[in-house]
Amino acid sequence: MTDYRFDTKCVQSGWKPKSGEPRVLPIIQSTTYKYDSSLEMGRLFDLEEDGYFYSRLANPTCDAVAQKIADLEGGVGAVLTSSGQAASFYSMFNICGAGDHIISSAAIYGGTFNLIGVTMKKLGIDCTFVDPGISEDELDSLFRPNTKLVFGETLSNPALSVLDIEKFARAAHSHGVPLIVDNTFPTPVNLRPFEWDADIVTHSTTKYMDGHAVALGGCVVDSGNFDWTANAGRFPGLTTPDDSYHGITYTEKFGKVAYTTKLVAQIQRDLGSVQSPMNAFLLNLGLETLPLRVRRHCENAQKVAEFLESSDSVTWVNYPGLPSCASYELAKKYLPHGSSGVVSFGVKGGREAATRFMDSLKLAAVVTHVADARTCVLHPASTTHRQLTDEQLIACGTSPDLIRLSVGIEDPEDIIEDIAQALNAVR
Repeated sequence: MTDYRFDTKCVQSGWKPKSGEPRVLPIIQSTTYKYDSSLEMGRLFDLEEDGYFYSRLANPTCDAVAQKIADLEGGVGAVLTSSGQAASFYSMFNICGAGDHIISSAAIYGGTFNLIGVTMKKLGIDCTFVDPGISEDELDSLFRPNTKLVFGETLSNPALSVLDIEKFARAAHSHGVPLIVDNTFPTPVNLRPFEWDADIVTHSTTKYMDGHAVALGGCVVDSGNFDWTANAGRFPGLTTPDDSYHGITYTEKFGKVAYTTKLVAQIQRDLGSVQSPMNAFLLNLGLETLPLRVRRHCENAQKVAEFLESSDSVTWVNYPGLPSCASYELAKKYLPHGSSGVVSFGVKGGREAATRFMDSLKLAAVVTHVADARTCVLHPASTTHRQLTDEQLIACGTSPDLIRLSVGIEDPEDIIEDIAQALNAVR
């Protein structure tokens, strides 16, 4: 196949219609698939042949979209999930279990912080959260014999901290474990983490990839570069026989796609958080325009961030495109073409002023969502991160007064005028 450029892959990858087939990716809205003999179906259940027999395990529409995302990230395989949270959980639970330990950046989405620090802890998986600015020596000292992975967000939600991917990858690899990163905010338009030695990438496809706030979804992408057999004892789920499939060993049978094969054949089989074909179809429509939208988001967000920084009603602004941002130098390295459309800032007067500001907006909507075509705003401390204490908020880079503004693709002057009138309302 021709190795098309990125923008072309957004349109052309995944679905390859043959002569007489639909030009547009079809929605295969079926839970099950017919075969002429029980022997054929039996070989599918034994993972002896590729094919479809039940949509909890695989669906043609979903597989085409997963392949497109794998192409965009430069991976060997990908799996769609029902949400970004499911993708984060599956990516880690696929290689760790009770008694294991993970290291995670503390600057991550509040729901993921809770997933790792509370829910996975109940499953017997311990975690050490670290400041993303931690020194390499200190990070190195935190690894244990039972550490199975390192996790972080390439651009954190909502703190907008840029992860030093190479630093975290070096530390992970020196201890024989993979680096898993959530690349939701930059998307592969602005950052392809495999090029910086990350091993596995996750996405909440609900955000920019869908782009229109119509379809929940997630995705796990494997680079195929991590050698699971080099430290086989750490990853018995991949390197020892699986009794539920007549003793197959994933690394022996599936090579570079062992990780994603196990994720589907075992984790999705048992937990079932799959993406629906309809949602995958809608996601594919979003992917076709992803480069156009992301570039507009970034252009608009830069203008909005510069306006906010000039306002005497604003106490602070955080956006990687501003020289004043703590992540500015890392952004120049990892995100030279733009970060995302998300800007975080604080208004004079703290929490109360933040509420009045948001209630005064007319164009921007107060919603839980982020990263779609429409400008929206949220106060994380009282919504998405409300389960965290003030100390935990600060630890994950989310101050109590932080306002998260997701800049849409409307005319930037209209967005700025709306912000200006709302700031005037809280003076």
